[in-house]
Amino acid sequence: MKTIRTLKETFVSSLPLAAVMIVMCVFVSPMEDAFNYVKLLIGYVSVVVGQSLFLVGLDESILPIGKLVGNSLVKLKKTVFIITFGLLFGLLSTVAEPALAVLARQTHMLMDIVDVTTFIWIMSVGIGVFVGFALFRILKNINIKIVFAVLYIVIFLTAIFVPEEFIALAFDGSGATTGDISVPFILVLGMGASTTMSKSKTTDDTFGIIGMASVGPILAVFIYGILLKIKNGGVVPQANAYMPETTETLRSILLGNLWDVAFAILPIVLVFLVFQFILIKLPAKELIRILMGTIPVYFGLLIFLSGIDYGFAYAAKYIGEIFFDPSRPGWYKWLLLVIGFILGVAITLSEPAVTVLGDQVDEITKGHIKKSTIRTTLAIGIGFAALLSMLKILTQINILYFLIPLYAVAIILMKFAPKLFVGLAFDSGGVTGGALTSAFLTPLTLGVAQAVAATAGSRAQSVLTNGFGIIAFISVTPLIAVQILGIIYEVRLKKIRRETVEEEVMDLENLLADDAEDVEYER
Repeated sequence: MKTIRTLKETFVSSLPLAAVMIVMCVFVSPMEDAFNYVKLLIGYVSVVVGQSLFLVGLDESILPIGKLVGNSLVKLKKTVFIITFGLLFGLLSTVAEPALAVLARQTHMLMDIVDVTTFIWIMSVGIGVFVGFALFRILKNINIKIVFAVLYIVIFLTAIFVPEEFIALAFDGSGATTGDISVPFILVLGMGASTTMSKSKTTDDTFGIIGMASVGPILAVFIYGILLKIKNGGVVPQANAYMPETTETLRSILLGNLWDVAFAILPIVLVFLVFQFILIKLPAKELIRILMGTIPVYFGLLIFLSGIDYGFAYAAKYIGEIFFDPSRPGWYKWLLLVIGFILGVAITLSEPAVTVLGDQVDEITKGHIKKSTIRTTLAIGIGFAALLSMLKILTQINILYFLIPLYAVAIILMKFAPKLFVGLAFDSGGVTGGALTSAFLTPLTLGVAQAVAATAGSRAQSVLTNGFGIIAFISVTPLIAVQILGIIYEVRLKKIRRETVEEEVMDLENLLADDAEDVEYER
């Protein structure tokens, strides 16, 4: 019953994305090869079914594992052990993150010098180190607002020395590392750790661990880019042509993903079993139930990723290039701003990691913030992110001219937003760049950037510089949207408290008046 309900919810939330693809690929610019429609349909059905299976299994396996491990960390007692295991879990839950694997393959396709495996491990180490740092912050009760402000000042100062081609990629990688596998695990790990280790004993430390962890990959890619440039004699190679078309069959893609998906889940299960036998010690029945829950997670991810590889990436690139058809008027390309906004909203509503975050927010706030509210807020924020990304590509403006003001606004809002919403905002920025986002929006922007390069001639930026950045925008706009939601929430909460106090005062005054009348009557 739960599977059917989840399938229905996933299908409904994916309809806007399906509508955009149908309008663009069927009515606006029909595909020449009819078989591409079959591939697109298989890709869409695989995404819906795979996501549904994944979400069903998530509640039964990955989320309980993360919560149990997070709660048991305090039993290690020594800070160094707690931080070390936090680092280990952060690394293992990211090393084969689907969204990261997608981004790594796309980066290697454009730049041979970037090794896929090395790229994945560098990003994962960045996440692991900063998960450990996030746990240290909780243990020492360091103000989260100060930490985020300092970290992003360091990021933008470091960016001065980074090759231009790696700046947008670093921010994209940060969003891609926190996706379908790592978000549920790190989020509940943080929830468990905050309830057992936080000195403040409030829900304020529940969120923020993902947002803090997302800083690690940015700095890691910055360093990687600097080292690659030095190794290559002080230059970055020209970008290759971006060609995501696949000639593989669905069967070969499924077989190719079998081990990759297993590798995404297996390390988490193995480390959980170690904790189970040493610290957690669940009853056998409960242990088997959790382990069985990893089966739908595995098959859900397998189907989901295979569908993306088979049909979605090519369709996204195709849509991006439609707007630069020489037979269309020059203003036609600016419609990409509208298409970008619609796609940003549609994909956010379909993203598994966003669904997970919405459920966690609903639980933590005891229903005061509905999961539909947080998902709608994020969807609007991501819509504007995609719009800004398209604007950047079409105008070829340096991404830092967009990111620095946006992050400055986000940091200023921290002064006014409740502490809980600051952590939630930075977590939201991390979770929105999941597998679906990486697999559809990134090929879309790379396709647009390649079309811009073809039409701009000598004035064209490299596809590496201009094409990446969509996930960077997707990571920053939620910081603003969610903190504004928090400020509104705080204002309403204060109003409710004020009205409650006024009602209590009136009740007390009425009671005193009644007592006075009784005394007067007795006299």
